[in-house]
Amino acid sequence: MTLPDRRRVLAGLSAAFSLSAAPSVLLAQQPAAQPEASAQPPQPRFGFEQVVSRARAIAAVPYDAGPNLPEPLSRLDFDAWRDIRFRPERALLAQNGSPFRMQMFHPGFLFTRPVVVNVVRDGVPTPVPYAANLFDYGRVKFEKPLPVNLGFAGFRLHYPLNDPRIYDELISFIGASYFRVLGREQRYGLSARGLSIGAGGPAEEFPMFREFWVEAPQANAERVTVYALLDSASVTGAYRFHVYPDVDAVADVAATLFPRRPIEKLGLAPLTSMFFTGENDRRFHDDFRTELHDSDGLMVHSGTGEWIWRPLRNPRQQAISSFVERNVRGFGLMQRDRVFEHYQDLDLSYELRPSYWIEPQGDWGEGVVELIEIPTTDETNDNIVALWAPKTPLEPGREFSFGYKLTAMLDSNDLHPGGRIINTYQAKPKALGSGEPVNAGARRFIVDFAGGDLDYHLKQPEKVEIVPSIAYGRIDRAFIVPNPKTQGFRAFIDIVVEPGQLAEMRAFLRSGDKTLTETWSYPWRAEA
Repeated sequence: MTLPDRRRVLAGLSAAFSLSAAPSVLLAQQPAAQPEASAQPPQPRFGFEQVVSRARAIAAVPYDAGPNLPEPLSRLDFDAWRDIRFRPERALLAQNGSPFRMQMFHPGFLFTRPVVVNVVRDGVPTPVPYAANLFDYGRVKFEKPLPVNLGFAGFRLHYPLNDPRIYDELISFIGASYFRVLGREQRYGLSARGLSIGAGGPAEEFPMFREFWVEAPQANAERVTVYALLDSASVTGAYRFHVYPDVDAVADVAATLFPRRPIEKLGLAPLTSMFFTGENDRRFHDDFRTELHDSDGLMVHSGTGEWIWRPLRNPRQQAISSFVERNVRGFGLMQRDRVFEHYQDLDLSYELRPSYWIEPQGDWGEGVVELIEIPTTDETNDNIVALWAPKTPLEPGREFSFGYKLTAMLDSNDLHPGGRIINTYQAKPKALGSGEPVNAGARRFIVDFAGGDLDYHLKQPEKVEIVPSIAYGRIDRAFIVPNPKTQGFRAFIDIVVEPGQLAEMRAFLRSGDKTLTETWSYPWRAEA
């Protein structure tokens, strides 16, 4: 599935399906126990180790793409597919007073690879059987009954996030290895993926979750656990998700991979988002909504302790930025701008779309945080990818394990104590009151720093300085002025770059030997 195709589907999911579920019916009863001819040792409780064993075994045989959908389902267009809705009153997981509910997605349209979903109760997994009466088919009609072993396109879990009487959508798994998580008062925007292979390249591979196991939560459970089996031509993998609903929802992810063949460009904890236009990128502005994006920046917490902010762009041609790291402490695609007036969209609520922050667990070693920006001409396309790419390629015969915590948040100000970049603008450098550029070959970047201790330093602004740097260009001048509107400082950076050359800029504020802010990082290519 291409990024544009996926974007169009996900953009309509929240509107297409109800985000609440009534109490569910009981699962299908398990067959009655049969008398055993002889005593058998008890079977181990199903858990992550069993998924790891399955992934290891599947990696030893050739890749099987699986069955195709029946033709009536594969011919469904998006409008017909979204007209097939799960019946909320049939939601699963309500037994034992569980606060979680599960609904299924019907296969069809782009979702042509049915997946198996199991519920694990008392350590025993039971497949959820497909049944037509689980769904309301709306206007969709089929000449013949669909197969009883059809499977599902995916599923979603609900929890009373915002109101104890309403089951809001907490996490969904649908399409390849995509999943999305919501915290309180959040609206779906960006997506996470289990794994990426060759992201941004001409032959990108999209591994898929082919089977899931959901542990049935007990009464008053504070988390739900999901296991997943990932498969593709290059790799198999076992995944475990501990999902914690809260103001900032958390998914603790553990994974073990088994490569079938060498993988040169692996992407761990990949995130996929959309950036169409914002205050730093005005190429498309024929709209009353002045900003349109699910995320407006990449944030990186370096292994050295530095915090980096890279505003996102909608470039004229695909661009890849790499931040070389060892044991990166965190990275994420963030939606920092929470002001409704900057978006003016009553339906899509861009200001309520979450940021996803990734914190590696254990030693991730050497590699790069990679940002891929793909041109798009409208807001329906996912055109931003961020991931961690290990320096060492994966080789067949060597399993690879990793883990991380994903947090879905609205307010990321507590992630670090320093000042933050809240705005990035660019313009032709001109003297105040003059219509003439200061330098015909120059470009001016205006960066607003706020937060941290910057309001304190406004009392002695002369002790604050900007520390700019540039690769492949030169800085004509750089200075700062107090910005009482933000209780921070506004920086002006004028650069000169040769036509066609790509410049890489960085800047931060300091007072004496103390760094006051995160580091602003931004590329800019001079027009040829």
